[in-house]
Amino acid sequence: MLLVRYFAGARAAAGVSEEKLEAATLGELEAAITADRPRLSDVLAACSFLVDGVSWRDRAAALPASATIDVLPPFAGG
Repeated sequence: MLLVRYFAGARAAAGVSEEKLEAATLGELEAAITADRPRLSDVLAACSFLVDGVSWRDRAAALPASATIDVLPPFAGG
């Protein structure tokens, strides 16, 4: 089971701060979390993903079974 944590605009679009889901890849996870949230789909286009604290870009790579996925939209400031 994956723990998905949403931050900032991604949290607002998801309507929750975190949730637990099953998915084998980041691509599967994206499909699952946007199935009934079209606004979240738009936000995810600009988001970065961390898998257990490591930047993850490969949508087809297998995710660790009990990973924590952080969904991070771009942040302003510095």
